[in-house]
Amino acid sequence: MGNDLSTNHHYLDVNGSKFEWDTDEGSFTYEGDGALIFWINTAFKVFLDSIEEIAGEDEAALVLETAGYRTGEIVSDFYHESIGNIELIVSSLPNTYKTAGWGITTILDVDQARNKAIVRVKNSWEYKVNREQGKHEEGTFIPGHWAGVFSGLFKEKVWYNVRKSQIKGDSYSEYEFAPSSITPKEHIRDLIQEKKRLELVDLEKKVSERTNELQQMIKEISAPIIPVLDHILVIPLIGKYDETRIDELMTKTLKQLPDYKANTLILDLTGINDVDNVTIDLLHSMVKASELLGVTCLLVGISPKLSIQVVQSRAELEGLTCFSTLRHGIHFALAREGLTLESQR
Repeated sequence: MGNDLSTNHHYLDVNGSKFEWDTDEGSFTYEGDGALIFWINTAFKVFLDSIEEIAGEDEAALVLETAGYRTGEIVSDFYHESIGNIELIVSSLPNTYKTAGWGITTILDVDQARNKAIVRVKNSWEYKVNREQGKHEEGTFIPGHWAGVFSGLFKEKVWYNVRKSQIKGDSYSEYEFAPSSITPKEHIRDLIQEKKRLELVDLEKKVSERTNELQQMIKEISAPIIPVLDHILVIPLIGKYDETRIDELMTKTLKQLPDYKANTLILDLTGINDVDNVTIDLLHSMVKASELLGVTCLLVGISPKLSIQVVQSRAELEGLTCFSTLRHGIHFALAREGLTLESQR
């Protein structure tokens, strides 16, 4: 270690790697380039935790992988310019990373003919941070970084495959690199597509749940049976009826009619805006089914507009007893039983 007391300049050579401090300028360099020092298990862990907290765990992993890849490309460019020969670069890299505190790195194999390589890393800073975070999945920065390094050295895009993982219990992590179309850009696109897919699935789930709630609500409020007087029931028909609603109405009505001991069932059509053959068939079916149970069925609430639609649709209401208002229908039902309504003044 050397010191220049006149300028507070300090330097250190470790295994051929040069570290320099200038306390007057407050600067620190490693191999001639500006650097900084982080405490791995505290400051740097907090830094990565904060990224995950803001961006999300999957997004943070992709950010680290992309950053690792791009810094790897920078490293390869630097060594291409300073050394040039791939074999010499590969032989010098492990010492550089070990000296910089990146763990013990061993390049097991480099096949320049097929652009393949195998790298083993033990006790890396990423492993130490992940261990402090309580994670059990291999980190993405270092394998992404080496993918960037070899992509630059081979002048061809390569990607990694994790063969062993120290965080999962192996004594070291080992990565295999080979030519691939996969890049961080592809991973970003895949992540965005996956997020969109999950958002769509979540939206479809919410829509389905809401639809079921609304359908259940419609079942509960659609065509309620209202006992207005002894033996006289009213069912208001609302909206448009399809086969499902018709089946529900018929089942509900025929099941509950005997419980009311009704003599007269009044179907109120005030809430029906359009009449088609399906609606007419529903009315005929309700009348016939009620008669089989000994209940007389009346139709009320037929407005002039509705009557015109019935005529235009050429629907047959022959045999059905109809009234313009609910009041008329109730008076008719009472008269059949020899009763009348008297108003009090």
